[in-house]
This record gives sequence, C-alpha cells and structure tokens, in this order.
Amino acid sequence: MQLKNYIDGKWIEIDGLQYIPVINPANGEHLATVPLSTKHEVDKAVEAAKKAQKKWALVPAPKRAEFLYEIGFKLKEKKEHLAQILTKEMGKVIEEARGEVQEGIDMAFYMAGEGRRLFGETTPSELADKFAMSVRAPIGVVGLITPWNFPIAIATWKSFPAIVAGNTVVWKPSIETPLMAYEMAKIFEEVGLPDGVANIVFGTGPNVGSAMVEHPDIKVISFTGSNATGSKVAELGGKHLKKVSLEMGGKNAVIVMDDADLNLAVEGIIWSAFGTAGQRCTACSRVIVHKDVKNELEEMLVSALSSLTIGDGLDPTVKVGPVINKAALEKINHYVQIGKKEGATLLAGGKALTSPPFDKGYYFEPTIFTNVKNEMIIAQEEIFGPVVSIIEVASLEEAIEVNNSVKFGLSSSIFSQDVNKIFKAQRDLDTGIVYVNAGTTGAEIHLPFGGTKGTGNGHRDSGQAALDVYTEWKSIYVDYSGRLQRAQIDTEN
Repeated sequence: MQLKNYIDGKWIEIDGLQYIPVINPANGEHLATVPLSTKHEVDKAVEAAKKAQKKWALVPAPKRAEFLYEIGFKLKEKKEHLAQILTKEMGKVIEEARGEVQEGIDMAFYMAGEGRRLFGETTPSELADKFAMSVRAPIGVVGLITPWNFPIAIATWKSFPAIVAGNTVVWKPSIETPLMAYEMAKIFEEVGLPDGVANIVFGTGPNVGSAMVEHPDIKVISFTGSNATGSKVAELGGKHLKKVSLEMGGKNAVIVMDDADLNLAVEGIIWSAFGTAGQRCTACSRVIVHKDVKNELEEMLVSALSSLTIGDGLDPTVKVGPVINKAALEKINHYVQIGKKEGATLLAGGKALTSPPFDKGYYFEPTIFTNVKNEMIIAQEEIFGPVVSIIEVASLEEAIEVNNSVKFGLSSSIFSQDVNKIFKAQRDLDTGIVYVNAGTTGAEIHLPFGGTKGTGNGHRDSGQAALDVYTEWKSIYVDYSGRLQRAQIDTEN
C-alpha cells in the first residue's frame, strides 16, 4: 500500500516524491510506503486549512463537537482493527495498543463535551451601566507534529481540542508510524468532517516539520518529541512569533521508601519501565530506593523479569515488544556500555537479542543497573528503552533531591504507607505528574499532561488546559450608559 497525503478532504498523490518503506519492527515485514513530502505540499495543506477555518469558526461549538462524538464512535467501532495496525507499525504489545486506541476514544468524547463548555468569564465592571466578559476565540491554523511511540493517542490530545475550539489542523505524523494517521484520515472522511478542517502531510522533520514552523499562516505549533528537536522548534517558532507548545523528554523516577508495599512497588516498576519496551516519555528510568529495602527490592525485580515474555506484540502472551528501529537498538546498547564503564553493576539484561526468533526484529532485553550514582550519565540522560537504574538513598529528603536533580520534570512516583511522607513528596517533587503507590505511567485524558524544566515550556496536552494552547482570550466590554466612560478615570475614589 502506498500512502497519500490527505489535503482538503482529498487523497493527494504527488508525482516525483520519494517514498520509503514502513517496517514492522517485530519482524521486518514491509507494511506500506510513505511519501516524503516537501514545502510545496505543506503550502497546499495550509492554504486549504486557512480557507476552511473561516467557515469552521462560524459553526457553533456544540455542532463542531458533534463531529468529535462521531469520530469517537468510529474509533470505538474500529478499536480492534486499529490496535492490530498500531502493534504492527509501532511494536507495542496488543493490550497496550488497545489501551492507546481507548485513549483516543476517551479524548474524542471528552473534548466533544467541551463544545458545550468552552467557558469564558463574566465579571463586574468598575463603571456603571457597563458589562465585562472574556471569551475563548480560535487562533486559526494549527500545526501538529507528533511522535511514533503514541501515534494515535498524542494526535488526538492535540487535534481534538484544536478542532472543537474552531481551528483547523495540519498534522505531520512520524514517518515511522504513518498508518494510524492514514486510518484517522479515513475516519475524518467517514464522519463527513468538512474539507480542510483536518489535513495530513507525511514527511520528515527537516522538510515538512520545518516548513510548518516557518509558515506564516500556521499560528500555533504543538510538538511532542525529543529535546534536541523541540529546542529547534522553539527557536524557529520564536523567530516567527508563533505560539509553540512543547512536550519533550523525561527521566522519570519511582521512589520506594522503607515502609512501601514492595510487591506493589515491583508491579509498578516493571509496568512503568518495560511497558512499551521503555519507549514512553513517562517510562520509569530510575528507581530511587531506601537503603533498608534496596537488596530485597532488587531480588524481587530480578525475579519478576523472568515472567516478561519478549516477542511480537500481536502474540497476547508477550509482555515486551521490540523497540522501533535499528537506530534505537544501537542507542540503547550505547547507554548500556556507558553504564558499565561508569561502574554501575548490571543486575539483569544488558544486550540486544539477535538470534532466532528475534533476528528479524529489534529487541533489547529488559535491563536493570544497580549501584548507580546520581551523577552518572545513565542516571541523568533519557535512554528511551527498557533500561532502569537503581539509586540508593537514606531518607525521603534525599530521594526527593535525587528525583529533582535531572533536567527533566515529567513524571514521578512514590511508594509509601506514610501519609506524611506522601504529602511532602507530592508537594516537593518537581514534576508535572506525581503518582502515589503507582508507577510513572497511566495519565488520564481529563487532567493536564506535561512537565516542568526541560520536559516542556509550560503548556499542557489533555484536560481543559489543552484548550489554552488552541485559543486566545478575548476581553469584551459593553457600555450601555449612552456616554463615554473612561476606566480608571471616571470612577469615584
């Protein structure tokens, strides 16, 4: 299958474009070919989106929301079909793929509900016979740049609030996982979303992504990806005075205190660290453990690894699938070698799986390092694979200090039975998300998603906070006094 761009409600095939294969990371199967579009295709998509937005903004928000309800029902109807495709192109195990599609369903229904809210405020005026209020206004054309690890969930976090708020969208999905975007475009068609409201352009970051960030008619860029790329997006977007929303890396930690339920902590760590083969921005990459339970926890974690079956995610018995490609495999291996050189102790795993039945895919063993010092590279940098570093501490205060010492601030977790420790931790952990007696993953769509420090730039995906990215506040004053009244001047002291 040769994919096409979806622009102005039409499937556009462009002669002369280069196409590259889409590969199943579990077994090397050729799934499709995806076009490497150029600035020309971006211009066409923006032109369609800009034209459509003028009409779309005039559609009452509850009517815009009806399309999201229909999209949600379509996603629900096709859930298993979409999950199977997601697992094939991305590699995550089938139960996780189903969960990701469910996230898209939830977001569709949640944001459809916002079509009847989109609340502003009314407030008393300081002058007589004058009315004051604020409303949300759409911004225009929104550019979305989404990653390969959550090819449908993150796209819905960004596109649905933009659409219900009255904007139109130009979306660049990852060329590693374009099939979910193709399936979403088919759903847009099926529900009759007006032409030009949602447009999809396949291509690379340097070509399509940069063209979007630099396009004068794209007013907002919402980006999820690496810190290196996000910094470039912010720099280029700032040059063009765009609103830029960034969601980038994480170096997330689970804190295990001496009074923790260790069985529960092990479950949380294993799921957070090795689900999606560690390829989540919220994945547990560090375990910060109290010295009194360190040895016991390590023994339990190593034992738990024996139950993790590795393989093709379409097999329902498999718990850990492949990483996305060869480059990811090499990067993970590179960090493991760094950890060894730094003097960390390898407790389990530590190598790529290259013998049959793994030889046609990209598999890395779930890996645990211990005796990791906080200043080590493997304790500070995002690896984005199934690798965990165990760091010993002597107190809650030290645990929080270690947690906060990295440049990222996405997700953190604490396992403890002490309510005082829990409340101190949730106050002092410098992350956008905090979990108590759970791992570092599992965000729900009705709360804001995002982080502090190097993880982002203050904006949030999901929840009502997402609407702030895609709307402008407009303040409105209605003076019905019949005379000119001057605020701050024509008032009595």
